[in-house]
Amino acid sequence: MSAPVTTAGRAAPLTVAPPVSLMPLFVRLKLSLLKNGLRGSSKRKAAWFGTLVLALVVGFFATLGLAVLHGNAHAGTVVVILAAVLALAWSFMPLFFPSGDETLDPSRLVMLPLRPRPLVRALLASSLVGIGPLFTLCLAVGSVVAVAHGAAGTVFAVLAVPLLLLFYVSLARAVATANVRLLSSRKGRDLALLSGLVIAVGAQVANFASQRLFQPGGLAHLEPAEAVVRWLPPATAVGMVDSASNGDYAVAAAQLVITLTALAGLVWFWERSLTKLMVTPDGSTLAAAAPRKDRDSGTGFWALLPGGRTGAAMQRTLRYVMRDPKTKSAWVTALAVGLIVPVFNALQGTGSLYLACFGSGMLGIQMYNQFGQDTSAFWMVAQTLSSPRDVFVEMRARAGALALVTVPYTVLVTAVTAGLVGNWAYFPAALGLALALLGAMLCTGALASVRFPYSIPTDGAFKNVAPGQGGLAWLGIFGGMLASAVISAPVITVTVYFATTPEQQSLAWTVLPLGIVWAALAAWAGLRLAAPVAARRIPEILTAVSKG
Repeated sequence: MSAPVTTAGRAAPLTVAPPVSLMPLFVRLKLSLLKNGLRGSSKRKAAWFGTLVLALVVGFFATLGLAVLHGNAHAGTVVVILAAVLALAWSFMPLFFPSGDETLDPSRLVMLPLRPRPLVRALLASSLVGIGPLFTLCLAVGSVVAVAHGAAGTVFAVLAVPLLLLFYVSLARAVATANVRLLSSRKGRDLALLSGLVIAVGAQVANFASQRLFQPGGLAHLEPAEAVVRWLPPATAVGMVDSASNGDYAVAAAQLVITLTALAGLVWFWERSLTKLMVTPDGSTLAAAAPRKDRDSGTGFWALLPGGRTGAAMQRTLRYVMRDPKTKSAWVTALAVGLIVPVFNALQGTGSLYLACFGSGMLGIQMYNQFGQDTSAFWMVAQTLSSPRDVFVEMRARAGALALVTVPYTVLVTAVTAGLVGNWAYFPAALGLALALLGAMLCTGALASVRFPYSIPTDGAFKNVAPGQGGLAWLGIFGGMLASAVISAPVITVTVYFATTPEQQSLAWTVLPLGIVWAALAAWAGLRLAAPVAARRIPEILTAVSKG
C-alpha cells in the first residue's frame, strides 16, 4: 500500500485518532438509558422522580438518625453491623430484585473491542450513577459521622466514605459478572429459585433477630458479632474510623490496609471474571434438551379446568408459573415467605393468628402486572381482545388461576398458624379476613395491571423491570396494597370488633362468610372496572409490556 502523498509530492505522516476514554462514555450511556427509559410517559417520569424523592427523604432521615448516635456507647456496633448488612444487600439485591441498569449484564459488551481493565473502570464509574448509590452514600456518611471523633477520626472518615461506596458497587458488579452465564442459561435461571428462596428466608431470619434489639440490652447482644465483623471488609472501613477516634491508630491503619487490599482483590476478581466472559464461548445452551412426548393439555389436571377461553387462559397462566423462571421464582418466594412469617412468629411466642393474612397478601401481589408477565408475547393475546367483554373474560381467568392456588394455600397457612398459636376459636375470623384481603388485592391488581403495566425483560437474568419503569412498578404495587387495605376496611373493622370483645366470640365465625362474599364482590368489581379501561388502552399496554 502506498503512503499518502501531498500535492507537493511529499508523503504526509499518518495520523492516529487519540483513544476515547471509556469512563465519560459509559457515564453518558447510563444517563442516556435513564433518560430514554423515561421518555414518552408522564406516569413513568412521575414514578421515577417519586422514587428519587422517597430515597432522598428516607436517606436524609437515616443519615440524621445515624448522626444522632454520635457519642453513644453502641454507635460503633450499630454502624459496623449496618456496613455488613449493606454488603449482603449489594451482593444479591441487584440480581433478584427489579433493576433498570442495562449495563449490569456485561455479556452485552462481549462483541465490542474493549479491554477488560478500562472496561472495569468505565463500568465502575457508570455504576455510581443511580438512586441506589445515592441512598448508600447517605448511609455511609451517616455511619462515619456516628463514630468520628477528633482530627484522626475525621481523616479516616473522609477516606471511609468513598471506600465504602466503591466496595459496594464493585461487589455488585463482580457478583453479577461471575454469575451472568449461569443465571442467563435456562437451567441456571431455575437455580436462581434456590438463591432467591435462601435470600427471602435469610431476610426473615434477620428480621426476627432484629426484634431482639428492642429488648432490654438488645444492642449488647451484637457486640460479640461486631467484634468479628469489624475485621471483615467492607465493615473494616467503618471500623477504622471508630478505632482512630478511640486512639487505636495501629488498629485503624491495619483496618485501612485490609479494606484497600480487599477492594483491590475484588476489582481483580471482577476483571478476571470479565475477561473470562469476553473470551470464553457460551456453552450453557449447546446441549439439546432430551426429546419428550408432547403432553395432552386436555388430560389429567388440565381436564378439570373449564372449557373455552377461560380454561385456555387459566392453563396459560399456570404453565407460566411452572415453566417461566422469573414467574416461578416470584411464586416460590411468595409461597415460602408467606408461610415463614406467621410460623416463625408463632414459634417465637410473639405470633398472632391474623399474621396468616401475610400469606394471602404475598400471593395477591402476583396479580399485579398481569399483562407484563406475558412479556412481548402479549401481542398474540392482544389480537383476541376486541371488546371489554373479551378483556373481562381474560382477566377473570387469570384471577381464577391465581385463586386456584391461593385459596387452598391461605386455608393451609391459617390452619397451621391457628394450631401453633392455639387459637382455633378465631380461625374462621382470621380465614375470612385473609380471603377478603385476597379479593381486594385481586381487585387492585387488575386495576394496576391496566393502569401501570411494565415490561419484564426476558434477555437479562438480573432485571425484572425494564429500564425507566422501576418506579412505575413499585408505585403500582405499593399503591395497590394501600388501596387493598382500604377496600378491606369493613371486614377488618368487624374482625377487630370480635377480637376485642370476648363476649361476642360466639359470633366470630360470621367473619368467614362475610370475607368470602366481600372477596368475591371486590374481585368482580375490580375486573369490571379494569376491563373497559384495558380495552381502550390495549396499544399503550402492548407498548409498555414489550419495552424489554
